[in-house]
Amino acid sequence: MSFDARTLYELLPAIHRLKDAEQDGALRDLLSVLAEQAAILEEDLDQLYDDQFIETCADWAAPYIGGLIGYRTLHGVVPTVSSPRAEVANTIAARRRKGTASMMEQLAPDVTGWQAHVVEFFERLAATQYLNHQRPQARLTADLRDWEALERRDTAFDRLPHGVDVRSIAHGRGRYNIPNVGLFLWRLEAFPLERAMPARVDARRFRFNPLGLDAPLFTHPETEPTLTHLATPLNVPAPIGRRVLAARDAGTPARRLERYYGAGRSLLIETRAAPGDAFVALAADEVEVCNLSDRPGDSWAVAGPSRAVAIDPQLGRLLFRDARPAGSELRVSLHHGFSGPMGGGQYERGANTAADDAGGLTLLRVSGEPGDIPTIQAALDTLAATGGIVEIADNRTYAEALALAVPAGATLILRAANGKRPTLVSPGDITVSVDDEGAEASLVLDGLLVAGGGLVLAADAVTGLRRLVIRDTTLVPGRTLAADGTPAGDEPSLVADIAGTDIVLERCIVGGLRVSALSQLSVADSLVDATSPAGLAYAGTGAGGTASPGGALTLVATTVIGGIYAEAFALVSNAIVVAEPGPDTSPVPVRAERLQQGCVRFSYVPPNSATPRRYRCQPDQEVAAALERRARETGAELSEAQSASVRAGIQAWLKPSFTSLRYGRPGYGQLATRCPVLIGTGADDEAEMGAFHSLFQAQRETNLRVRVSEYLRFGLEAGLFYET
Repeated sequence: MSFDARTLYELLPAIHRLKDAEQDGALRDLLSVLAEQAAILEEDLDQLYDDQFIETCADWAAPYIGGLIGYRTLHGVVPTVSSPRAEVANTIAARRRKGTASMMEQLAPDVTGWQAHVVEFFERLAATQYLNHQRPQARLTADLRDWEALERRDTAFDRLPHGVDVRSIAHGRGRYNIPNVGLFLWRLEAFPLERAMPARVDARRFRFNPLGLDAPLFTHPETEPTLTHLATPLNVPAPIGRRVLAARDAGTPARRLERYYGAGRSLLIETRAAPGDAFVALAADEVEVCNLSDRPGDSWAVAGPSRAVAIDPQLGRLLFRDARPAGSELRVSLHHGFSGPMGGGQYERGANTAADDAGGLTLLRVSGEPGDIPTIQAALDTLAATGGIVEIADNRTYAEALALAVPAGATLILRAANGKRPTLVSPGDITVSVDDEGAEASLVLDGLLVAGGGLVLAADAVTGLRRLVIRDTTLVPGRTLAADGTPAGDEPSLVADIAGTDIVLERCIVGGLRVSALSQLSVADSLVDATSPAGLAYAGTGAGGTASPGGALTLVATTVIGGIYAEAFALVSNAIVVAEPGPDTSPVPVRAERLQQGCVRFSYVPPNSATPRRYRCQPDQEVAAALERRARETGAELSEAQSASVRAGIQAWLKPSFTSLRYGRPGYGQLATRCPVLIGTGADDEAEMGAFHSLFQAQRETNLRVRVSEYLRFGLEAGLFYET
């Protein structure tokens, strides 16, 4: 039964209720307290019942249920796999199917959160056929007419015949052998961007990326229909190839495009003739796939498509057969690849949004929908006297030069709605002003993608800003990019020539930073990119182009590309700094003025850096260990020449390597698979150093290796291979 206060009160005799009414309901109030406690007990009893089942139990109870069936706990460090619920639920079924390819393929995402595909390499071996057991799929030579097999060579879906390779697959060397099983993993995620405005080249040519970058489109992974189903290219977040998208399924007239194109799928194109009309999706029959590469004369390889529009998924380009009419609008939905939720992106940011809303601030919505404010500056002007929240509720591109006026003692928040990623292309710098000296004002930027200009806080305009918070935001490194991602310059993304301000960057991608020595900056889980290791990523706001030290700097789980010149390092932890001497830096590319305070720990800093005392940092730690080993081997103290030789040898190979250092590429900022393990597991918790520390990829791999050894059939050997 329900123990609410009204039910309990109505169970009393009427005479008691009448007398209680004469005494201002004292008995009713007492029963309300009793009902509240009874409801707590009732809820607890319901939860105790739910805790008996893995599907409904609380997260803390899942390992205890797993203990009943001999489940061994693993690292629960990643939000997507922090609870072992799915793995515990599938443990008994997995043991019954132990050693099968489909079971191993299901195990990988349960343990790591990564999409996976399992290959039994004996099926890829070229072998002499036995006539009593013919294997038509295991031909000795490749079929040169089978374009798809050739297109997917050396990938997880390679089905070409291979010669035997007897090297150990566990060490990533050999693959094709009878006992070998390969687990192919996709570390990049496919992030959606819905109903965004493509970048216009001319009346017929567009790029999917709102910044006008050539960027590959990714597959939105489909859920596999059954447990025994092995992953196909449609089930993993991989780049989409031209020939794959343009092909037809074997034996059917169906175009492969229809599997990728449409609402809720990998990509979609919508148009409308005039503002106010409804957007209409182009049908798959109106779309064809072409190679739209550049050719001499500032044109693309196809002059005119045979259908309404041609797309190139590898470059992310669109070409219409006819020029778009004046006043018509175009929207595209796509998926792009990236390592994790960082910078401006269409991903969950609910916790921060809820915290901002709890402050009771006035909220104004900006979008292209009726009833909302059409421009960002108009909403900012409305809140210029009171402060509040300006929320951008769509993924449009806004071409505005903003002026942010923060009222004295108030808070101004400019943010994207949760799950949205608007693009702000500013023709000039975004300026900030605070109208009262000494006022305790705050400014927050959240969930934005800003290109074209930087954020400028000048000393004569900002006199009382207590706190500046930038989170889940991209201030495009280099500000303006060419189609291939090449930055047009190296101007800083943030210039804060102000005093007494705490500046906080969380989960951001930004260019160079210039902060006054009278303020302080804290950066966490972010990527600071001066566009070149020889550039200057962080410094003060010195006049006349002279480098001066920036304010006290805190770096936590951050990758910095470029030199650093700071007044002091308050804390540098689990960070990577890639810097070289350049025209704007001294021969010491990373330096602090005050070496007696602060801490640098579990980080990579370039050799010859001038920092506070470093604790377990690379390459210093490995150099010290190598010198000690060499001294033990020789039994004598090393000379200066010998020490220098050992030091140079270590520094030559012990340095970070990345998949890409160009913004806009899917592997931007991601540590390459060839990166030294001392950096890939060099953080204080044995995760990787740098911006993607919070992904805990080393722990995910360890978890998977533990489970593979548990479920792999005797006599087989497994190897892990990263596709992205």
